[in-house]
Amino acid sequence: MYRVSPFVRHFATALIGGAVLATAWVNVAPASYYDAIELRLADLSAPGWTGLPSITLSPVNLVSGPLMALFMFFIGKELWEALVLERGALAGRARASMPLGAVVGGMIGAVMAWLIFSQLFETAQEASFGTGWPVPLGSDVVLCYVFGRVTFGRDHPALHLLLLITIAYDILGLLVLGLAYPEAELRMVWLLLPLAAMALTWFFHSRLARADATERQHRHAYALWPYVMFGALSWLGVALSGLPAALGLLPMIPVIPHAERSFGLFAQAEEFLNDPLNRLARLMVRLLPGVLFLFGLTRGGVEFAALAPTTGSVLAALWLGKPLGLLIGALVAGVLTGKLLPDSLRLSDLLLIAILSGTGFTVPVLALDSALPGGAMAEAARLGLALSLLAGPAALGLSRLIRR
Repeated sequence: MYRVSPFVRHFATALIGGAVLATAWVNVAPASYYDAIELRLADLSAPGWTGLPSITLSPVNLVSGPLMALFMFFIGKELWEALVLERGALAGRARASMPLGAVVGGMIGAVMAWLIFSQLFETAQEASFGTGWPVPLGSDVVLCYVFGRVTFGRDHPALHLLLLITIAYDILGLLVLGLAYPEAELRMVWLLLPLAAMALTWFFHSRLARADATERQHRHAYALWPYVMFGALSWLGVALSGLPAALGLLPMIPVIPHAERSFGLFAQAEEFLNDPLNRLARLMVRLLPGVLFLFGLTRGGVEFAALAPTTGSVLAALWLGKPLGLLIGALVAGVLTGKLLPDSLRLSDLLLIAILSGTGFTVPVLALDSALPGGAMAEAARLGLALSLLAGPAALGLSRLIRR
């Protein structure tokens, strides 16, 4: 098992620290808390011919959009490397089938549990059938890893599969949210901007990183500023299209020069690589603790008095539907490919991964404003997401019973 860089734990500390501070603030002085995170910083109005609505900039919007796009780029880079690089965790159909089955099964299970529970028990007047079903699709990469590290041990191979599944949950969950509940009317024509950014990046920079390039071409391809500039163009196009702005940098990942082989998800060995993709990731490592702290501060405030049936819908989806769906999807994929589990894992490890996947915070919290009516339903769901963190101690307790 490769060594995971310690910055993942630092991310978790920053996220939890911001959420704890926000929770204390919102329960002591809720009016001042909401005034602070929703403070109107500026109003942006687009020209009439664009058909775009006016945008109000506030701390919560700035964190959820451009800043969280850095985090999604960071974890998206790890998933991309696992898929396409030599020795990547998902390189080849046989390796990819079981994790893919687990992800698809878990997402289907979460949606089914949400629909059933909300139909039976939801009492909010503003709720209709299926309201909010994308909320439980996402997960929480950093918190799941920290809980998994305590549950399995520092170098257990199950951590690799847990990271793969939770990263896929976050990216796919945010994409499904954007298609089902766009932040405004979907305007797909603006996605031409990310496509243009990708094409220009490849033609003028990335293709110059080939092995037979001259030293001048090589230096040109390894400069970081073009990728930052075209990344901003890509982010703008995704944001204007109505999809979640946090996805805005993901289209750039395939066209940035990268290493030839994968050392594993968040591997410490990547700190010594000099390709542009890993250098950009190392720059982000310095920023992301602050980003995640601000995310916890602006999005993680939990009102203890918000308990409602929506809280139960969240927990049913994350604690029942998602783990059961993950287990069924992984086992079905394993049977179809003729290899139930990797040689280094046991069925009990898959069970613990399924339980840990019931932890949901970052991406599910991003989904609240779009997928649910504001007010009581959103706050009840936020409380459910906070309670879902108890899946970590539950997995730890079960692992100790299994060892005995």
